[in-house]
Amino acid sequence: MSNSSSIRHFLLLALADTRQQQLLHFCLLLGITLAALLGNGLIISAIACSHHLHTPMFFFLLNLALSDLGMICTTVPNAMHNSLWHTRVISYTGCAAQVFFFIFFLATEFSLLTIMCYDRYVSICKPLHYRTLLGSRTCAHMAAAAWACGFLYALMQTANTFSLPLCHGNALDQFFCEIPYILKLSCSKYYLRELGLIVVGASLGFGCFVFIVFSYVQIFRVVLRIPSEQGQHKAFSTCLPHLAVVSLFLSTSFFAYLKPPSISSPSLDLALSVLYSVVPPALNPLIYSLRNKELKAAMGRLMTGWFQEHLTGCKFLEVACSKSHP
Repeated sequence: MSNSSSIRHFLLLALADTRQQQLLHFCLLLGITLAALLGNGLIISAIACSHHLHTPMFFFLLNLALSDLGMICTTVPNAMHNSLWHTRVISYTGCAAQVFFFIFFLATEFSLLTIMCYDRYVSICKPLHYRTLLGSRTCAHMAAAAWACGFLYALMQTANTFSLPLCHGNALDQFFCEIPYILKLSCSKYYLRELGLIVVGASLGFGCFVFIVFSYVQIFRVVLRIPSEQGQHKAFSTCLPHLAVVSLFLSTSFFAYLKPPSISSPSLDLALSVLYSVVPPALNPLIYSLRNKELKAAMGRLMTGWFQEHLTGCKFLEVACSKSHP
């Protein structure tokens, strides 16, 4: 028997058993991480550098890209390290930090998706009041509230989880530190307090889900009454990316946490955890940029300017070298 005071590290679930499979998983995770970094980095740079994109919709999208970057950087680097160096170990402090930041970015992302739904609702259902309801100061306060709520909830969850005595070993059946798997190691009745926090978080999440569903019902009712087909297409083009991101985020998360125990297995749990923690940050930039012409144009100008600057620098170096070596 051991308790949390004697635990110095945890053992995570290995992604593969053979060395070849470990290297394959490392390459896959590296590719997904690079795609997420490139996509979200382009979105952040394009919105920050393009003044015509300084609108509430793109402001919230910039915050969403930041949370996506934080989420994938919280879980994937350690998994890549473990696959490359054939280890399963994560320190007690590192595990606590991983739990905190994962919940922080996860809760913030869900809050931002709810706010973005409100932005689309006001834009389509109450366009005359859009500037009044979503001024620059209001948007800043809403974004700050999303990050603050994520921080406070993550702080409470992390502090409560790691205050519980752990006496069932230190092996976690997950490739990163996650609260439900840490609770399985607890032997204290105080885990009910943790379950209470989870219930509170789930209730708030369900409330956000109901708000999103209700908002989209009102949005589709208004859009279907638009007489012109072009107007309907324009309205749908601003809503469908957000709806796709919300559907991907909620479907994978809800199924991972609410699936029946009878169909649970280590391989299925691992696949679902990858789907809701790794895949969305890499796919979200693609989903948003595919149907948004303004964002695609801004990203194209950004990349074109970078290439032109790079080519100009290469030509300058070439001329300088030719002059120094006639």
